[in-house]
Amino acid sequence: MIVKCWLSSLPSRWQAFFANRVSEIQHITKKAVWNHIAGADNPADIISRGMTPTQLQYQPLWFEGPLWVCRAHSTWPESAVIQSALDSSLLEEKLSASLPVQTKPQSDIFLLRSSFPDFVRIVAWIRRFAYNALPRNRSSRRLEHLSSTEYNDAVTILVRVAQHESFPEEIAALSKGEPIKSSSKLLSSNPHLVDGILRVGGRLAHAPVSEYRKHPMILHHQHPLAKLVMEHYHRKLFHAGQQLLIASVRERFWPTRIRDLARWTIHRCVQCFRNKPKVHEQLMADLPSVRVTPAAAFLKVGIDFCGPFYIRYPVRRSTPVKSFVCIFVCLATKAVHMEVVADLSTQAFLAAFKRFVAVRGKPQLVMCDNATNFVGANRELEELRQQLYNQQFQHEIIKSSEEEGIDFKFIPPRSPNFGGLWEAAVKSFKGHFRKTIGSRPLTYDELHTIVQQVAAILNSRPLTPLSNDPNDYTVLTPGHFLVGRPLTAIPEPDLQEIPENRLSQWQRTQGFVQQLRRKWKTQYLSDLHNRTKWTRQRNDITVGTMVLVKEENLPPQKWRLGRVAELFTGEDGNI
Repeated sequence: MIVKCWLSSLPSRWQAFFANRVSEIQHITKKAVWNHIAGADNPADIISRGMTPTQLQYQPLWFEGPLWVCRAHSTWPESAVIQSALDSSLLEEKLSASLPVQTKPQSDIFLLRSSFPDFVRIVAWIRRFAYNALPRNRSSRRLEHLSSTEYNDAVTILVRVAQHESFPEEIAALSKGEPIKSSSKLLSSNPHLVDGILRVGGRLAHAPVSEYRKHPMILHHQHPLAKLVMEHYHRKLFHAGQQLLIASVRERFWPTRIRDLARWTIHRCVQCFRNKPKVHEQLMADLPSVRVTPAAAFLKVGIDFCGPFYIRYPVRRSTPVKSFVCIFVCLATKAVHMEVVADLSTQAFLAAFKRFVAVRGKPQLVMCDNATNFVGANRELEELRQQLYNQQFQHEIIKSSEEEGIDFKFIPPRSPNFGGLWEAAVKSFKGHFRKTIGSRPLTYDELHTIVQQVAAILNSRPLTPLSNDPNDYTVLTPGHFLVGRPLTAIPEPDLQEIPENRLSQWQRTQGFVQQLRRKWKTQYLSDLHNRTKWTRQRNDITVGTMVLVKEENLPPQKWRLGRVAELFTGEDGNI
């Protein structure tokens, strides 16, 4: 019964020897129900109490156990543990000593205002009223504006009240001329009392600075007055950072754990948060099936626009005309195809799409942005953003693709990470274009030539890390899936039909390169395991949470406030 009482309570209740064993038993037998067997029904008692062999042969309890074990569980005898009936000495209960400590509650005066200067002025006016209300001060009433002396006296009064609430033992010891306890948090500050105020003793007595700087007033970091002081200096210094904030506060006050208090103040500041917000991130999701399933090149593609680029015509005094580049990215092989588009109309896009189909073949799946990735781009892309927002535009695109048996999908709004593959292609194209051309206007032939050359370069980039094997001359590129080799490499003959023992070492290497599907599965697909960013799961967003809605084309201070109305989870269960 004692053991059952041990197992039904927290291990911390018992002495160390029994607490350790009870903890281990509870950990091993999670959610187990422990019952008690009386001594008359316990076969173990036969051994412990002793019995002759003659008596043992007539004991069914030893061979079969108690009779009620074979019956239904509901008929088993109940064993209730009445802990109150057991002596605490038998239970080996831990003895704990407690000392009642009376703490002085914080004064309600610190809840009057959330601004330190206003709070001090209120206290100063209260002190002036008390001074003028005394009959002996009728002839010397103070009727003008608050003076700096009254303001400083109010600060001193507030600090004295805060210190008596936070450090009563230290003040009592120093008032009696006794040293403070060695366990006090103020021991390293060498505090001393000056006019009833705890001040830092320090080592700057001979420094050519003011007395406030030599001996600042001590405040506890958790006291409301210390928080008001820190917030006041933070706003006074135009939302200063941690180092400047600490240096300025310590010119007059000395809060304990001031670095933690400064970080807390900056973290709670709405203006500082809005000026440098931290975008909420989620664990990177698994790759969709279209990214990890072998397929022919450009059977499943993603589309994006970039630009504008300027075209000049060989006519005197002609004005440069805007043009754009439509980028098609194969979702399985990362191969790219680029088309120069004259404008951002629906007809121009459909014409570029038909040219793509004529060259690369009809795709099975086409994915593109829902225009939110263009928010914050150049003003010239505003027309395209409105076009893609337009349901009529989406209807025409989908209708045209349905007639050709093409599945056309738009990614969710405000989620450019769904189209990271074509966003990376746009970034790569802009990098090559700007480094070589810059902002110089080109003719149509020049622009078309450069666009195709950049596409060839992107189709020759490695899909897998370079090998350390000196016999491995090349790596897998998107060009292998288009023409059997990188588009910037010298053509090689097809060696798959020639037996391997008839090939030279160079030809044998090229034969291995031509086994594209095997390399795609063994090298490229394996490199997609790693999550390069967004490596932590975060499900701390709840309905009703106030958030900032990020806008790429606006500074953070102008981002709109929003409130979460509904949550959506992906296939992995993450928000």
